[in-house]
Amino acid sequence: MTFRSKAFEIAQGRVSPVLTPPTEKVADLYGSNTFSDDVMKTLLSAEAYTKISNSIRSGSTIDREVAEEVAAAMKSWAISKGATHYTHWFQPLTGTTAEKHDSFFDLTMDGKAVEKFKGSALVQQEPDASSFPSGGLRATFEARGYTGWDPSSPAFLMDNGAGGKTLCIPSVFISYNGEALDYKAPLLRSLMTLDKAATGVCQFFNRDVSKVTPTLGIEQEYFLVDKALYYARPDLLMAGRTVFGHNPARGQQLDDHYFGSISPRVNAFMVDFEFEALKLGIPVRTRHNEVAPGQFECAPTFEEVNLAIDHNALLMDLMQKIGDKHNFQVLFHEKPFAGINGSGKHNNWSLSTDTGINLLAPTSKPKENLRFLTFLMNVVKAVHDHADLLRASISSAGNEHRLGANEAPPSIVSVFLGGDLTNMLEELVSKGEITLEKGENFYYKLGISRIPNLQRDNTDRNRTSPFCFTGNKFEYRAVGSSQNSASPMIILNTIVANQLLEFKREMDERLAAGEEKKVATVEILKRYYLESKNILFEGNGYSEEWIEEAAKRGLSNIRETFDALYAYKTDKTISVFERTGVLSSRELHARYEIELENYVKKLQIESRVIGDLALNHIVSTVVKYQFKLAQTARSLTDLEMLEEAEPIKEIIRDISSHVVVIKKLVHEMTESRKKANNIEELFERAKCYGSEVKGYFDEIRYHVDKLELLIDDEDWPLAKYREMLFLE
Repeated sequence: MTFRSKAFEIAQGRVSPVLTPPTEKVADLYGSNTFSDDVMKTLLSAEAYTKISNSIRSGSTIDREVAEEVAAAMKSWAISKGATHYTHWFQPLTGTTAEKHDSFFDLTMDGKAVEKFKGSALVQQEPDASSFPSGGLRATFEARGYTGWDPSSPAFLMDNGAGGKTLCIPSVFISYNGEALDYKAPLLRSLMTLDKAATGVCQFFNRDVSKVTPTLGIEQEYFLVDKALYYARPDLLMAGRTVFGHNPARGQQLDDHYFGSISPRVNAFMVDFEFEALKLGIPVRTRHNEVAPGQFECAPTFEEVNLAIDHNALLMDLMQKIGDKHNFQVLFHEKPFAGINGSGKHNNWSLSTDTGINLLAPTSKPKENLRFLTFLMNVVKAVHDHADLLRASISSAGNEHRLGANEAPPSIVSVFLGGDLTNMLEELVSKGEITLEKGENFYYKLGISRIPNLQRDNTDRNRTSPFCFTGNKFEYRAVGSSQNSASPMIILNTIVANQLLEFKREMDERLAAGEEKKVATVEILKRYYLESKNILFEGNGYSEEWIEEAAKRGLSNIRETFDALYAYKTDKTISVFERTGVLSSRELHARYEIELENYVKKLQIESRVIGDLALNHIVSTVVKYQFKLAQTARSLTDLEMLEEAEPIKEIIRDISSHVVVIKKLVHEMTESRKKANNIEELFERAKCYGSEVKGYFDEIRYHVDKLELLIDDEDWPLAKYREMLFLE
């Protein structure tokens, strides 16, 4: 029995574990493992609670005395719920989360055991920074780095899986020199900058607004594969995607998996991780089958951006842990299987005021719609002016497989607004006023009396647009499923903040010159629309016609990651980030270096995996199978059954031709990789990997996948697509 057949046998015998639903209502379960506002209110003094609440709302600094009280309360709460350790939970530029656990246990001077957690340990810790990516900000021998408590994201308890729990404290991560080595620090800066800029613009329309909060809802797509079959695929294990695999006769072409009935085993996994997510304060609400077989999606309620990103990173980690319990491997790679849809992480972004207004929601009142159009057009203008930077924010080796593959937004950044809004903007330009208001709700007339009235939204959805308006928010669909959403959100927050600051500057100048406020606003918005309308596109973003049209409009179509990342280094980008204080030029350059280096490493790993599998798994198996065929052909020939022997000889010749090409291509790919590894300059090395080494991947795959059709199913060494995708 082969390893593959044994794995398939194990996978077929799986049964769903028996789940014991919590006795509490979901509302009571929610946040039970978080150091929430209610917990703080109960355990802290009124003075300390007020100070920490003010810090969370306004960003004021928490003094050390309050930190001591919070630490004591956190320790008491965590230990009462079974925690034995604590950690600063942070998000380094590896794309994953990181944690270093310390025990509450300590010894006094006279050797007595105590449980201790001081305010100093809550506020700051010192993990070794030398082994985390720094992009040249730190030398390898310079090891010191600091994590610092972020009070705006609640601490939580993570089950260790062995009876104990760890108190996790969301934190920033900085170098000895104070430079950001993580996603959270610049994200928090971008949120503060956007709050200030957006509040300043809101003051033109409503003096009561004192704070603007960006909100985010992250739709997470993923695949599930049985653990046994996952381990029967070294490429999935090492590279996160299948480098070989012939498409099954039936894939996703029937569209029957999308929103289909969820299998009991998958549903048990979903229910399990949802309960655990709710305990951690992650407001998961939606679950469904996605387009591809074996693909699924979950989505939460919208939250403040920082909290939403923390929760998504935590959710991905939680899903992997719960997946182990159910003998599933959760795949977050953007394209784990060739020929079927990949996975994204749709980021739904909006702006809300402390007075309860969604700034991206059109209304029926002309004055409020002018405010809405102001924020809408400033976002569009920001995306237009910094499209290449936004493209860079979602660039990776994994997402490169997905973008533009007739399943995901293309590498051309465009904005979809919908016909009604586009008409409104056209009339604003031609008439100088808003003539199209949000009037009475439109209901469909179905001619079926028993069906309640169905209301139409003010805009359709365009799933082919990378950045589309969906009624009261923008959906950035191009973000990759494995990616930390902080990267695109840092850039989106920053470019919008920069644009709003520019709008306010011009408005202040016009008002100081005596121009009427409405006139000044309309004139600026008219210009913004005319300057940005090239990026607006209502049609099919997957079509070849759009690629041609985008080129005529002067829009970038940056297909390769190594080219896209260059946007981090431009003077234009550096100027925006330094002006807003979100990232320094050194920090930007470091991120550029880290992303390029990560791209090189991913392709290097994939190349090695391809070479190993092709020669040590595929070719070796094929040669053995050839020998069996040759024996059969020889026996038939000896029996003078020449006609019967000829088809077998033809198969042998076909196999041989593929094997010869595979060995030749693997050798050439290896030599190309050696050449790339000897290139000192990082961009040129990345370019060599992306344009030369990677060029061999699909060529080798073609011949291996042809062999999969020629070799006896019993002998093929790798778990096949039909086994991994359709086994529930």
